[in-house]
Amino acid sequence: MKNTQMCPVTTALSVIGGKWKVIILWHLQGDVKRFGELQKAIQGISQKMLTQELRDLEGNGLVSRKVYPVVPPRVEYRLTELGVTLKPVMEHLKGWGQEYQRRTQIQIPEKNSVAMIEEMVTFEKKDSIEVLPKNHAGADRMASVAA
Repeated sequence: MKNTQMCPVTTALSVIGGKWKVIILWHLQGDVKRFGELQKAIQGISQKMLTQELRDLEGNGLVSRKVYPVVPPRVEYRLTELGVTLKPVMEHLKGWGQEYQRRTQIQIPEKNSVAMIEEMVTFEKKDSIEVLPKNHAGADRMASVAA
């Protein structure tokens, strides 16, 4: 039985949280995509990880998968009716990201959202302390806390 008393934010993040899921959902917004198209669009994601994340999204009812009985196999992914309900959330997230960039004067190329995330939010683990890259707006503050 599912826990219906769980915090709604915790529920949402358990379904769409992680490094890749929102990016996958973003790329599926407009139309149907084949596996290879998704893999090309999302630079840095491995075949194994893309497969795993798509299965999770499918299992949570956000993405549907259609397999065509042809050789080589043809598989298409699209947002389900429930997945489409996330479009406004993703648009707000995009708007927030743009505003964050404006306020912090951080310029990120639009061409690759994964590269953007990796440049901005790559954390280096040192003795269980997350250290921000030196060019990040909060790096000085975090460095003083870590010291």
